[in-house]
Amino acid sequence: MRQSAGGDYFQLALDIKSILTMIHTQYYNSGSMNGCDGNVYAEGTENFMTALGCTELQGGLAPSQVGLGLPASSPAAGSGYVSPSLVNNALDCLAARANCGSFVPAAAYLGIRGVMTWSINGDARQGSVAR
Repeated sequence: MRQSAGGDYFQLALDIKSILTMIHTQYYNSGSMNGCDGNVYAEGTENFMTALGCTELQGGLAPSQVGLGLPASSPAAGSGYVSPSLVNNALDCLAARANCGSFVPAAAYLGIRGVMTWSINGDARQGSVAR
């Protein structure tokens, strides 16, 4: 899904919101992107995860419908891997505005769905499991 509340893919998600279980946007192999505050964030950082997750949440999806899509390990994707501790911090930041980096969302989104990691095999090999 393109990270823009005005994009076609996001509009499709809003159009099917009543039956949408969960999206987990690919937060890797993308380069830097704009967050919900309009600032640019580099992938592979806590700020990237929180500012981009905020875009979906402020754009109209329920916290229970939003998950972060991340590589399970460095070999699982070309770029965007972050340590499980930073993933946990990003989830804490989005859910409770705690453990944030320099980006802090305007609201807390209790009930954010969680994380999908790309390459379960890579996850198992690396022990890269976030909560």
